[in-house]
Amino acid sequence: MPFPAFCKGMGHDTGGWDADGRGPCVWDTFTHQGGERVFKNHTGDVACGSYTLWEEDLKCIKQLGLTHYRFSLSWSRLLPDGTTGFINQKGIDYYNKIIDDLLTNGVTPIVTIYHFDLPQALEDQGGWLSEAIIEAFDRYARFCFRTFGDRVKQWITINEPNILAVLAYDMGRFAPGISHFGPAGYQAAHNLIKAHARAWHSYDSLFRKEQKGKVSLSLFFVWLEPGDPNSVADQEAVKRASAFALDFFAKPIFIDGDYPDLVKSHIASMSKKQGFPSSKLPEFTEEEKKMIKGTADFFAVQYYTTRLIKHPEIKKGEQEKLDFWQDLQVDSFPDPSWEGVNWVYVVPWGIRKLLKYIKDTYNNPVIYITENGFPQRDPPSLDDTQRWEYFRQTFQEMFKAIHVDKVNLQVYCAWSLLDNFEWCDGYSLRFGLFHVDFEDPARPRIPYTSAKEYAKVIRSNGLEGAL
Repeated sequence: MPFPAFCKGMGHDTGGWDADGRGPCVWDTFTHQGGERVFKNHTGDVACGSYTLWEEDLKCIKQLGLTHYRFSLSWSRLLPDGTTGFINQKGIDYYNKIIDDLLTNGVTPIVTIYHFDLPQALEDQGGWLSEAIIEAFDRYARFCFRTFGDRVKQWITINEPNILAVLAYDMGRFAPGISHFGPAGYQAAHNLIKAHARAWHSYDSLFRKEQKGKVSLSLFFVWLEPGDPNSVADQEAVKRASAFALDFFAKPIFIDGDYPDLVKSHIASMSKKQGFPSSKLPEFTEEEKKMIKGTADFFAVQYYTTRLIKHPEIKKGEQEKLDFWQDLQVDSFPDPSWEGVNWVYVVPWGIRKLLKYIKDTYNNPVIYITENGFPQRDPPSLDDTQRWEYFRQTFQEMFKAIHVDKVNLQVYCAWSLLDNFEWCDGYSLRFGLFHVDFEDPARPRIPYTSAKEYAKVIRSNGLEGAL
């Protein structure tokens, strides 16, 4: 069976945190403050060392036989204070080498412009809670298109804005790590959507004709099923959770420029109960709706796992809480029969259902899976057969989505090429196809069993018994 193009994701810029003129980002500040914000106070200062070990990464890419490679630019490596007032040439040189080496070896780069690592200088001015960030991001995106767009033809503006808004500006679990319970998460989401749309229009009007590339953003989604399939309340809870988690961002961009009605009415109702004079969710103007609508050239989604959803019994006093989860009003949990590590449970059929949902809801778009993977706990086993089984079953479900459901899936990215710094989990979770020894200054890369099996699938452009 023919397979969609294979990619491998490399996330945030790891290592060399203060090398060659790079400015600090919010994750540098967040991890250096300690206080167990991150597992055992791990930092990304060196991580898998990709800043100095790109040649070793390239060997891994070639060993797998990848056709595509997804990686992220570090905003503060290119623009140390977040603005084009000072451009760091050494940062440009670093990414030019990656892009040129990939192309020389027949590998197509998929480049993410922003992956959670906001320059600290911009956070100090309000970050994603400030309207000024929209213009700052648009200028940065235009700089990236102008500098690398002669060779990069597939762009992701923002990685997982739906995760960033909640974890960074509502719950405070991600950098900058300040809990703004209340309207802040919605304000960040509002600005993220407008910033993406502005950048898409900049590409469309200034660069597309000559560069002929494509631009989208990557949305994270956990597939959701009712805890009790026969419960109307649980079915409604699934609709509500899906609207908040995915459609909140996808509907404005892919359909009509505005949030789902279910989201708007529910947040307005919760805001009233919580004593706010108006809805915590900002409104788009009619002009903004026109600007946002249609600002994606493909649908990029990141899937790892599935959850069951129940409508909770609201206890007295709970409505006084102001956070996103209280607004959502759902309980989320795994089926006890599912095997899992940390937050990722093995539910391969969830990816097929998600792909069909996107096809049916968003007018059969071209779909890229820009992340998918399964972790091992530390210390990991090089013979990661359980993890390969997760991938194998996932591929089978993708085949069914392509050939039975007629989903237009064109690109698949595994997460990730190397074990690396996994945000708040530090180095406790290993998602890499290649093992990295973080205790060894040389950071050697050794393939897991999953890497060897993955390479076979790429070589044969298919999987035995896929249908």
